[in-house]
Amino acid sequence: MLATFAVAVLAFAPGALGAVKIPKVFPAGGELVDPSVKVHAEPNAKSKVLRVLKQFRPDFHFQVLLILDAEQDAKKKWWYELSIPGRPNGQRGWIRATEADWWFVPNRIVIHRVSRKIEVIRMKDGKVLLSGTVAVGKPGAETPLGRDFYVQSRFVPANTFLGVFALETSAYSKLTDWPGGGVAGIHGTSAPQLLGQAVSHGCIRVHNEIAAQLRKLAPLGTPIDIVEN
Repeated sequence: MLATFAVAVLAFAPGALGAVKIPKVFPAGGELVDPSVKVHAEPNAKSKVLRVLKQFRPDFHFQVLLILDAEQDAKKKWWYELSIPGRPNGQRGWIRATEADWWFVPNRIVIHRVSRKIEVIRMKDGKVLLSGTVAVGKPGAETPLGRDFYVQSRFVPANTFLGVFALETSAYSKLTDWPGGGVAGIHGTSAPQLLGQAVSHGCIRVHNEIAAQLRKLAPLGTPIDIVEN
């Protein structure tokens, strides 16, 4: 599967605070530079506000973004289109480009729900860097489908049930084993014999060897597609 090519190329555009650096190719990871930011339905300050994002989350981690596109409004001000984290899955919205910084993300994670496979794909050339078998959500607690979810947080779990490393994604399931509930995480497992089955509460379980490699291949902001096949 050939993923979208993404490179760290800059375009310089006028902004409220001077030159704004706009990535020419998307997606890109990002973070907010203002304490509180309104996410609009369109690249227009008068459009409906879909969400208010805080620079820091309740757990005191900074709010990671996935920037999908950029567009200028009627006043030639740049806006970023975001993949909005959380429920409802798949929502998109716009913030002013001056309200966020961005960084290059090299890879994309693809989860195949039916074939129960994970792939990490290098976006510049479509090369598969890593693949393996996963466990997915059981009937009634299915792992959610969608494109351009992303890595919001990364940590070494205290609970060995989550394996040696874990990624918090921006996707939400009906119910998961994740602390606080709802997040469809990608994590290692203490029960590798269950890989290849639909047994979780929505999270994606991988072998601990795969989880350890995700630590270097999936930085914050890494896009994630969860597809049916």
